[in-house]
Amino acid sequence: MNTTHDWSGLVDADHLAHIRQRPAEFAPDGPWHLVLEVLAYAADEASGQGEGSCVVELHADGSVSVRDDGRGTDTRVDEHGQSVKKPVMATKDLRFFDSPQVEALPDGHPRRGMSVVAALSEWLAHTNRRLNGAWTQRYEHGVPVTDLEPIEVDGTTGTLVHFRPDGSLGPVTVPAADELSRLATVWPHLKVQVDDRRNG
Repeated sequence: MNTTHDWSGLVDADHLAHIRQRPAEFAPDGPWHLVLEVLAYAADEASGQGEGSCVVELHADGSVSVRDDGRGTDTRVDEHGQSVKKPVMATKDLRFFDSPQVEALPDGHPRRGMSVVAALSEWLAHTNRRLNGAWTQRYEHGVPVTDLEPIEVDGTTGTLVHFRPDGSLGPVTVPAADELSRLATVWPHLKVQVDDRRNG
């Protein structure tokens, strides 16, 4: 049963195109809204485990990375012995596109899922560490441009999403203190740290 994503298709080109054609709808506050979409998944993990943490880094090249300490994205072995990751980046999240009741992110706008982040980014790298292995994959405008590549296991679990928002969305800005406080209210199980590395 598909509860969040349809495993039968790894890329939904029409869905990604729909998002790219409507940046004002799917990233109404610009790049920070994309960060909130990523944080929402970290918050899901933290809530399920009772607590969790993540670090948001703003990089000098205009990219953003969000690293959490959750279980990592569901990755399974198919009938051919190949590792297959839940297609969170390139297909729609059924909870937020097919449901009449959609939860709101801390900015007050609807949550739509990780495909919004991937589709509205020039590039995105998704590194995923689970108890049964670790992998990374790169996307451009939501479309995977590499296979799911295994990487060295380091004994940790969690997800690292590193992306550069499309330039049309404007620059990434550091959220105000009250906005960060709102995150703690909406997601009480998730501790969020913001690290601005743009000035060296």
